[in-house]
Amino acid sequence: MSVDSDILIVGGGLNGPALAIALAEAGLTVTVIDALAEAVRADAEFDGRAYALALASKRLLDAIGIWDGVAEHSQPILEIKATDGRAGEGPARFMLDFDHGEIEEGPMGYMLEDRYLRRAFLAAMDAHPRITHRAGETVVAQEVDAFGAEVTLASGQSLRGTLLVGCDGRGSGTAKRAGIRRTGWDYGQTALVCAIAHEKPHHGIAHQFFMPPGPLAILPLPGNRCSIVWSERRATAATIQALDDAGYLSALRPRFGDFLGAISLAGERFTYPLNLTLANAFVAPRVALVGDAAHGVHPIAGQGLNLGLRDVGALAEVLVAARRRGEDFGAADVLERYQRWRRFDTTAMAVGTDAINTLFSNDNPILRLGRDLGMGAVNAVPALRRRFIREAAGLTGDLPALMKGRPL
Repeated sequence: MSVDSDILIVGGGLNGPALAIALAEAGLTVTVIDALAEAVRADAEFDGRAYALALASKRLLDAIGIWDGVAEHSQPILEIKATDGRAGEGPARFMLDFDHGEIEEGPMGYMLEDRYLRRAFLAAMDAHPRITHRAGETVVAQEVDAFGAEVTLASGQSLRGTLLVGCDGRGSGTAKRAGIRRTGWDYGQTALVCAIAHEKPHHGIAHQFFMPPGPLAILPLPGNRCSIVWSERRATAATIQALDDAGYLSALRPRFGDFLGAISLAGERFTYPLNLTLANAFVAPRVALVGDAAHGVHPIAGQGLNLGLRDVGALAEVLVAARRRGEDFGAADVLERYQRWRRFDTTAMAVGTDAINTLFSNDNPILRLGRDLGMGAVNAVPALRRRFIREAAGLTGDLPALMKGRPL
């Protein structure tokens, strides 16, 4: 049966375009169905959003031809410091201190603002002859048969492909229409997200400050700026978000401290609720899920996008290899290879971030003592410290070829 594209991808955020480019570079035709208009995606205004890209994720972006266009806007993460404490009291005595100099590969990762990565993906999709970008379109229905998948758009048009991929977030309509259920729970926390300008240089150091209501991440951006991801109990977060800018900064300062000097807001501030959500399956007949459509984890380790890009690398590798062997790359046995590859890693990360959040987001004095001593012990053992650094850089586990910097 004829198809409009080999692959239909629902979702034009970050994972969808990354997958489209990886597949198109390997010779497949792809249609990306994006609910947002292209003008909205291409908006150049800085809204405070930024991503901590592990070194392995940077390698994937390099392998698909994206990194060169965004490298000048990135900030290398040269050191990570994690410590326990309370607002206004400063950090605990024991901490984790990871320095990129302890591994041979270079910086552990890079901070990159959403606006630059988004625009680079748009430009790459628009320039690629094997990618069709359907912006401002939503899927209202989908059907599968033995040969492929067909979607109906809100505009009334139908599109057909050999495989349908859902990159449409935690509330994935693709997953729901495929009958895939989810498991998860709410954390009762809200992430307050913003960017700040500060007086003193950050020296490329990322900070994770664990406080009883939730963690505060201070992540370096180019220049004297940092991205803030600040978790609070839901009611407290709503109160803080409702304050004017001066009130918001007054709430942030005792939690932030004065190690970077005077601070001010740079860009918008926004919030999102924190929960854990795992799809009970990553595949269904003629359907695969990628990124938040498959798994949404706590941002405590900044791994959301990195996990999604691992999905991208794994799925692209499985599909391209199957096609080169002459297999039906949308068949159940092919998709099962992707699921086997990614389910354990994502479940382990979900369990790990959940455990860390539970362990650190409380003020129990016994737990405080235990976790502080634990961090001090890890920091004192070079082999353990190096293992954690490589984990933070995304260099452990069964990596897809793209995350090793190798094209498919």
